[in-house]
Amino acid sequence: MKKCIVLFLTACLSMGMTNTSIAQVANKRELKLNKAPEKAAEQKTTGKPSQQLDRIIAVVNDEIITQNELNERKRLVLNRLQKQGTPQPPDDVLSGQVLEHVISEKVQLQLARDTGLKVDDAQLDRTIQRIAQENKMNLSEFRAAVEKDGTGFNAFREEIRNEILLTRLREREVDNTVSVSEAEVDAELAAESGQQQESEYRIQHILVLVPDQATSQQIEAKRARAELAATALARGTDFGQVAATYSESADALSGGNLGWRTPSRLPSLFVEALPKMKPGQVSTILKSANGFHIFKLIEQRNQAAAPVVSQTHARHILLRSKDGVTDAELRQRLEALKTRIAGGANFADLARQQSEDGSASNGGDLGWITPGETVPEFEQAMNELKPGQVSNPIQSQFGWHLIQVLERRESELSGEKRKVAIRQALHARKADEAYQDWLRQIRDRAFVENRLEEKK
Repeated sequence: MKKCIVLFLTACLSMGMTNTSIAQVANKRELKLNKAPEKAAEQKTTGKPSQQLDRIIAVVNDEIITQNELNERKRLVLNRLQKQGTPQPPDDVLSGQVLEHVISEKVQLQLARDTGLKVDDAQLDRTIQRIAQENKMNLSEFRAAVEKDGTGFNAFREEIRNEILLTRLREREVDNTVSVSEAEVDAELAAESGQQQESEYRIQHILVLVPDQATSQQIEAKRARAELAATALARGTDFGQVAATYSESADALSGGNLGWRTPSRLPSLFVEALPKMKPGQVSTILKSANGFHIFKLIEQRNQAAAPVVSQTHARHILLRSKDGVTDAELRQRLEALKTRIAGGANFADLARQQSEDGSASNGGDLGWITPGETVPEFEQAMNELKPGQVSNPIQSQFGWHLIQVLERRESELSGEKRKVAIRQALHARKADEAYQDWLRQIRDRAFVENRLEEKK
């Protein structure tokens, strides 16, 4: 279920936060240790005499990570690895990998909160409601399923709140800073022209990060780590297990799975190596600006050079948020309109009378919509509708919407829409690369005391 939740969040969150430099935040944060973390740990250990005493295993700036917190994260990772059929790494190795993941998450959440990012309870409730709907459950059923998995619902809520914060932080600090030039789009379009088919590749990867301004000793230590991974793979060790053991990428604990990627979504050094590889083969160690890479080609398939996509013909009624009118009032107005439509009122007539969008004069008609052309909340709700159905009121950054799907079709992307798709793919690739570099930078700026490493 967690994989589904993370994928859903990635698809449904919107963009657009004020930018604040990481350096300013790093300068603000107090790096000296004081007794507060120790006292916090002591408070966590108080309670019934039968409770096992907790202990601090890491300090991240002014926050602590406890053994119990690490154990819970390990439990979740082990469940995921088991469901994937990936062998478990040695326990001490897994502990180190999971702890590093938690440290990275703490650093990001601290940056998010220090720079004013917040997720209020109302938005959190809406997101959880959408997740429940995505899993084909009502809220009560979904809560029961979460608790059956061994996670308290309040803890689950905070986990989702953190996921939203992490997504917004990445959008603001990384995704919104990445640009794709017309020359890059034209070059990719030219490379595809004349091709009857374009290859897609399903890939797993291992990334060993090299710090900014690394010394020659640090680089050699990282190279040695990559070589250990390569040696383990040469012995026939499962790639997912080796990734969970050695990779320092954000997806290491998921076995390094990248899923299906077109060449435009892959680093150029991967693209250069792929023509010489067959499914099942593993690359040599590759060096990039971020570090050392190893990847495995799992499968390869071909798709039409002009991709076929599902387009939706939809219309909507938009009520914009404004001072003096609450969200509850806007929602109630749209619910009343939906009731009238169910009773036989004409959607287009109501859109002309009530909608506050530029499409109102056309009865709310938005024409044929290609994936990615609307904000995630709108697209998610629209995709769940069958032709003729009307959505419940949904909120986006523009206000509150009532959506009706009229029809769907499969269509080839061509012309400007093909260029948009290429731009999106190139942006995603560059953002992936920038994200790894950004994670490394903020991790290097943080004060981290890793007590698991000190015990080695």
